[in-house]
Amino acid sequence: MKTYNIPVEATLEVIGGKWKVVILCHLKKGTKRTSELKRLMPGITQKMLTQQLRELEEDDVIQRKVYDQVPPKVEYSLTDYGSSLGAILDSLCAWGEGHLEKNGNTSMLITADE
Repeated sequence: MKTYNIPVEATLEVIGGKWKVVILCHLKKGTKRTSELKRLMPGITQKMLTQQLRELEEDDVIQRKVYDQVPPKVEYSLTDYGSSLGAILDSLCAWGEGHLEKNGNTSMLITADE
């Protein structure tokens, strides 16, 4: 069993890295297919997206639902455990917005529709 010096180390082990929090923020808004997540995050490679989704699923933060159809359909959503990160994700988004405003970078914000 792994030991940690402080609890935030355990948190970062689960949600740390460049993409996991971004994935979780998108899934917080609702169930998404892999292709939707890829479209929402143009900077991520398919390989990295798949890896991050698998790790989040292994940690029971998200669930993967496979539909028995052709072509294959796979959807991802937050588990109840993953939903418990909601307040943390909201705080991170709010802090990021404030940081961009502080530095005059609000023009860097884009919406998923852009």
